[in-house]
Amino acid sequence: MQDLKLAVLIDADNISPKYVKVILDEAASFGVATCKRIYGDWSDVRLKSWKDVLLNNSIIPIQQYGYTTGKNATDSAMIIDAMDLLYSGSVDGFCIVSSDSDFTRLAARLREAGKLVIGMGESKALGPFVKACDQFKYLDLILDHGGTEEAAVDTAADAEAAARASAGDDTAFNRDSICRLVRDMIDEMDDGTGWVRTSRVGDQLIKRYPDFDVRNFGSKSLNKFLMTFPDLEVEERTLPNGNPIQFVRIRPRPKKTAPARKPTGKHRVARKKQ
Repeated sequence: MQDLKLAVLIDADNISPKYVKVILDEAASFGVATCKRIYGDWSDVRLKSWKDVLLNNSIIPIQQYGYTTGKNATDSAMIIDAMDLLYSGSVDGFCIVSSDSDFTRLAARLREAGKLVIGMGESKALGPFVKACDQFKYLDLILDHGGTEEAAVDTAADAEAAARASAGDDTAFNRDSICRLVRDMIDEMDDGTGWVRTSRVGDQLIKRYPDFDVRNFGSKSLNKFLMTFPDLEVEERTLPNGNPIQFVRIRPRPKKTAPARKPTGKHRVARKKQ
């Protein structure tokens, strides 16, 4: 299968250079970044820290002067270039790197054209932009939690708070809501065995929550993240007939039934008298 060709478009006014490795690593997980551009007014001293990063990572800086005070000309330049790339047919998808909700309509338009849209930004990104993308990656959470393998509730508390704030008032996107959603998904996809493959659950979580990423909660893998829920049972299996391929499945943990109480001696005596 041929890798997808991606255009990585970065809003320098809105993104710190400390995220460049995370940005490029995330893009590489989806395809090949055939176009890497960053937009800003490079005469502004605030963008000076980007210069060495651009050289070392072959990112092309696009100069955009701020013609009017209070107006963001960088956004307009990014949108025009994105539409030019769309109509050229030279790329299969876009990575829009910004926390600015002004790119919401752009993301929606690119998806309407059948292109993969990966949004990347900080956890302050607003819900409409997040939901307009196929997937959204929180760069600050990945940078903070991506290097550790701790999926406990305590280590994920800060990530949860950020995810809830970005999702908006209509969605409490936390561990409790994820557990409830996974249980509902298992009911929907159950083939009669009570079990569902975790890969199918992960695909559905991303479709319903574009910003879902286990690294936001301090974990590195979906399976290990799901194992932290006491209400869910995760099991590794091997395909039958000697097939070496392994898969992981999940189901709600069966509730333990209390053993039947034995009648006491007093009860037995009472029945005997009757």
